[in-house]
Amino acid sequence: MAGQIAKRVPHLMTLADLSPSQVNSIVSHAHYLKHISLPWLSPQQRGVRASKLRMPSQSLFSKSIALIFSKRSTRTRLSAETATVLLGGKALFLGKDDIQLGVNESARDTARVIGGMCQGIFARVGDHNEIEELAEYSPVPVLNALSSLWHPTQILADLLTLHEHAALFSDPVEGIQNHNPKRLPQLPPLRPLTVAYVGDSANVLHDMLVTYPRLGHKLRVASPDNPKYRAPQPVWDRVVELGCDAGIWWGTDPLEAVRGADVVVTDTWISMGQEAEKEERLKAFQGYQVTEALCRKGGANTNWKFLHCLPRKEHEVDDEVFYGPRSLVFPESDNRKWSIMAVFDLLFGKWDLSAADGVFRQKSG
Repeated sequence: MAGQIAKRVPHLMTLADLSPSQVNSIVSHAHYLKHISLPWLSPQQRGVRASKLRMPSQSLFSKSIALIFSKRSTRTRLSAETATVLLGGKALFLGKDDIQLGVNESARDTARVIGGMCQGIFARVGDHNEIEELAEYSPVPVLNALSSLWHPTQILADLLTLHEHAALFSDPVEGIQNHNPKRLPQLPPLRPLTVAYVGDSANVLHDMLVTYPRLGHKLRVASPDNPKYRAPQPVWDRVVELGCDAGIWWGTDPLEAVRGADVVVTDTWISMGQEAEKEERLKAFQGYQVTEALCRKGGANTNWKFLHCLPRKEHEVDDEVFYGPRSLVFPESDNRKWSIMAVFDLLFGKWDLSAADGVFRQKSG
């Protein structure tokens, strides 16, 4: 229509760009889509007609989503491809050897070409500037699949996992679970938690820093006494800007970090591209391995649980914790699919991160 104002293209680089209510809404939407979709993925039962099942959103029907991955991926790629199918669309995997980006074509030209044929770009890059440049010139939404600074979809999956296991941290809230079999279960509310992070300051932690304190949770972080293992200035500037620093304790002692922890989290000490620093990093992180002994001595809560974004190495967490009853790592891994599906639906399908289905209910602290 002549004179109509063009809608601004939405992008998502970090959860720092969203309000707490938007974060909660996306997590709730992921939970909703998960319960809508699971019956379609289960073995077909005799006597159950597909017409009796609810269809998940088909906001990506006939749409194509470009997956630009300059780094290896298991969970993120699988999540993106399978989530796109459920939303009715097609995912196109574009590895670093598949397209001209960074070889014969600039990020600006690549964004325009891909955005002229696809309806969304999900990009897993190296330096964060790379995805910022894609977003600057793309005519369609760009979602950060991982960059040097941020990893928003991982924290959405972690939050979904914690909410689904809320009963492990406190008594179930009466009336929250809907026992009407014709209705979907609501997302369980989550009491304020103390979350300990032991390890390197990397993209997963960075999105935790700008998100958890705004949702009422406390963060306790331990990393070696070296600036290279602390949050880079652009990240800490966002932390302070959002007022999250008041909810964060940061020191060098893992024992101190896990004091009173409900959840203990770690990540890789040696990210892709840091292989040359392996010996130096292993030495710097001695004593940081997450174990039962560490958490018992440090005074973690007796029912503490463990998260890791994967892939995991034994020097980061021992087998007893990783494969034991405290570990939520595989439900957390599964939930990457549903958190990505929720953002794809809202960002790529609807261009509106506030247009979530379902009702989020949060227990007051």
